[in-house]
Amino acid sequence: MADFYQSGSIATLHRLGRPNLELLEQELVEHAKTCPIALVLPCLYSELEGPALDGIVEHLKKIPYLSEIVVALGHASALEFRRAKDYFKVLPQDVRLIWIEGPRIQETLNLLVSQDIDVGRPGKGQSCWIAFGYVLAMRRSKVIALHDCDVVTYDREYLARLCYPIANPNLRYDFCKGYYARVTDRLHGRATRLLITPMIRTLQRLVGPNPLLSFLDGFRYPLAGEFAMLTDLAWTNRIPGDWGFEIGVLAEVYRNCALRRVCQADLSDQYEHKHQDLSADNPEAGLYKMCVDVSKSLFRNLASEGVIFTDGMLKTLRATYLQIAQEAIKKYEDDAAINSLRFDRHEERMAVEAFLKGIKLASESFLEDPLGVPMISNWARVTAAVPDIFNRLVRAVEADQAWDPKRKPRKQPTSTL
Repeated sequence: MADFYQSGSIATLHRLGRPNLELLEQELVEHAKTCPIALVLPCLYSELEGPALDGIVEHLKKIPYLSEIVVALGHASALEFRRAKDYFKVLPQDVRLIWIEGPRIQETLNLLVSQDIDVGRPGKGQSCWIAFGYVLAMRRSKVIALHDCDVVTYDREYLARLCYPIANPNLRYDFCKGYYARVTDRLHGRATRLLITPMIRTLQRLVGPNPLLSFLDGFRYPLAGEFAMLTDLAWTNRIPGDWGFEIGVLAEVYRNCALRRVCQADLSDQYEHKHQDLSADNPEAGLYKMCVDVSKSLFRNLASEGVIFTDGMLKTLRATYLQIAQEAIKKYEDDAAINSLRFDRHEERMAVEAFLKGIKLASESFLEDPLGVPMISNWARVTAAVPDIFNRLVRAVEADQAWDPKRKPRKQPTSTL
């Protein structure tokens, strides 16, 4: 998407001119000598059998500048964990798998809970938080990059463009968010196009000028799962434990970073990953669930900035959102037409109606309990509460890494006494 337009307070780093992957990787190899880079991969075991991960691993094999790769493996049995270790052995980097449901990691989490530390609910947020803790414990890397494991169109240029603004000391960014246009023969990205952007602009209309809303509106794809950051942010940022993960991370970056140290980078002309079902009748699944969690995250972060929400305001919000979302549908329909893309206005309208129900459910939940589920504690607090937690975490991960359920324990010699 060759444009150089800058908007808002966030620096936008575009893809301009000819491809430059080779040059970027050469520079990253040099920068990584003084600013080592870790890659965190939140991964479900089912993704090992999906259409994307094989291609991602093939690209990762060729990346020369990573000091370590940490795979936070979720929804895996003991046998599946062993298979996953074999699967990732082909990578030449130093790779560690964190078995999220394994007894050693669960014992570590239970210890933290006993010390009144919020560890969140099982899910992407908790998995990423544990992986960040492991990277901090090892003290090998100064940059943490993260991306999902369901990107069908993955190319190693994605990671280079994500890491470069953080690893290059001349750019001096602390946090970089990836963005891209999700387009095939039609427009995708409904949660961004029809939920989060109309919601942010609705709130701006109702609340008035607000620095946090302006910050969020500056991101072209606020729900993108790709970002890179200095490890210092992993110490101080709290992590949401639900599908408000991406919005919650941005809100923490807003609080803990100078705006001039935040950027977004265009990763690709083509990006395709798993499409979530709308699940319009099930608020516990699909985009409906995402809508509820993202909306509650927005409300709670704004409330923490002093915005007062009332029942009347939240009802007005739904009416205003509906109007802005309908106007957005028309704009996207016109955009699709000039590019000869397929566009189904009925499906778009169904998505908006489902999101409207989700906003209503989120509003009611927020009014009933404005604090909601606590965010996961940051690692600065965790280490203060349990000073040896990093040693415990490293021991748990390394023990799981060395464990082989196929290996029978040695038979102890029988005493002759």
